[in-house]
Amino acid sequence: MFRPLTPQLSVAPQIGVADVAEAARQGFTFIVNNRPDGEEPSEPQGDEIAAAAQALGIGYVAIPVTHAGFSLPQVESMLAAISAPDAKILAYCRSGTRSTLLWALARSAAGDDADDLTRAAQAAGYDLSGIRPIMDQLRAQRG
Repeated sequence: MFRPLTPQLSVAPQIGVADVAEAARQGFTFIVNNRPDGEEPSEPQGDEIAAAAQALGIGYVAIPVTHAGFSLPQVESMLAAISAPDAKILAYCRSGTRSTLLWALARSAAGDDADDLTRAAQAAGYDLSGIRPIMDQLRAQRG
């Protein structure tokens, strides 16, 4: 269920409280929720996941991404969330796609090579081709 993009970061489709416990067992120390509350009311909402994470000593942050797209503040927030040097991070949304795309945009903004990011995403089953121009632009702005 948890798909690694890097040794420190994995993505997943919607998680539940039991998945938080599994994440703790696997050594995850931080959860990033990229799914807006209310997107699917029958599935666990952010406060449930946050409470489960807190009970297990796992950090938690919500950076919700709607189907409207990504914003620079979201990219910056994701970069801050995934930049802790010793953290093992699990990011989730409905399918893992938005988490993967936001990770790629954040890493591009940090100067990572788009081809390397694309290969990592492909290995996990995700396609970055739709955001490649934005990745290139973010990386170019860094310089």
